[in-house]
Amino acid sequence: MNSIRDSVTAAFNGILTVRHAKHHIPHKFTVPTGATRLEIRFVCEPAEAHGLDNMLTLSLFDPHGFRGARHRGGNRHDLFIDAVAATPGYVRGPLPAGEWTVQVDTHRIMPGAPLNYMLVIEVGFEPVASNMAPTPQGKPGAVVRAEPGWYRGDLHSHTDHSDADDRSVTQLIETARAAGLDFLFVTDHNTISPLAEVDAAAGATLLTAGGMELTTFWGHALVLGTREWVDWRFRPDEGVINQLAKDVYAKEQLFIMAHPCSGGDPYCTGCAWRFGEMMPGAAHIIEIWNGRWDGDSNNEQALALYYDWLNQGHRLVATAGSDTHSTADYAAATGFNVVYAEELSEAALLRAIRAGHLYLSSGPRLTLEARQQDGALRMMGDTITQAADVAVRWQGAPDGALVRVLANGQLLHQQSADGEGGVTWSITPADATWLITEMRGRNGVLLAVTNPLFWQIE
Repeated sequence: MNSIRDSVTAAFNGILTVRHAKHHIPHKFTVPTGATRLEIRFVCEPAEAHGLDNMLTLSLFDPHGFRGARHRGGNRHDLFIDAVAATPGYVRGPLPAGEWTVQVDTHRIMPGAPLNYMLVIEVGFEPVASNMAPTPQGKPGAVVRAEPGWYRGDLHSHTDHSDADDRSVTQLIETARAAGLDFLFVTDHNTISPLAEVDAAAGATLLTAGGMELTTFWGHALVLGTREWVDWRFRPDEGVINQLAKDVYAKEQLFIMAHPCSGGDPYCTGCAWRFGEMMPGAAHIIEIWNGRWDGDSNNEQALALYYDWLNQGHRLVATAGSDTHSTADYAAATGFNVVYAEELSEAALLRAIRAGHLYLSSGPRLTLEARQQDGALRMMGDTITQAADVAVRWQGAPDGALVRVLANGQLLHQQSADGEGGVTWSITPADATWLITEMRGRNGVLLAVTNPLFWQIE
């Protein structure tokens, strides 16, 4: 960090044990009138115990609200903010006078020796001469393609504004373009700091869109379409999570339960879904495919949970997310979302996803549709109220692949799917309440899955 002359300094020290894990520890300080730069340094020891890092992060609030957070490992965190620039994760801009708070978020404290930390805050008054370029300022609402079609992209990604090491927003976007994606939602952990740059980056071939990964101590969720920070500091059974999801949907944004069956404590604090009141509660959308299908997110369990919830009568949408933290992730057969939208814009994608008009795939094309007796055509996510002819079509299936049609979770039809092809049959509302199609490889790994068609007897 640059040194600050003529500064005001505050310092805090503390001792934490495993009993302080999963808490938010506030430290208040005053920023005087005329301050131009804020620097914060945090260090804790020991860095690890029992082979796992102690994971503590910092969230910052000015007198008016959120000013940033950087969810990442390591036992040292340094940050600065001035009017022109800020450390990734934090929000640049003037420093309003008054009481500020820097909060230590204790994601993981391992048992063993007490953890000692030191927090030093310096407020400077010199004219700002930042050596960083100003953050580009964009506006949401870009329309990249003004025509209906199938659009392929990622709903879950990370940059250096949280825990993707040193990968910048620009580098992530370049990777998405190289992968041939049509859209990319940037969803860093517990911060909205990259979104101005994300909005400014929308181009002629790639829609860049906004979001945040709500990274609580008991589960993760994506909030897509937001440009406002979402407070994640709540606990199970406090009555918050279901109301939050309802509020998000009411704003025509999306709340997506992320990787619900992922491994959790102590290796990945909060990664496993532990909100018993939301199973699925007010959640309408579930990320059943996180990263590689056969990776460490237990996607097969998530798919089984999703099918169980459908059988309980919940009408739910399934999504995928690369959860990319590295440039190599897009080359590792991760799942993407292929969405049928009225245009390639953020608003149109959010509407289409909420309607279930998408399939998930690591490459092959797989669609499911039905034509009712009255001639009306229904697609994935839609409801059928009469007998219909159902059609499954696929392209790009590898040798040895199988297409499986499931009715209420039970196998209805299975056949080889080498290359491209299709199958059609008749079905009535008495035969099933939901229908879905999977494509699996020779080794059983999921290659693609549709969203359901729903049947309802009037």
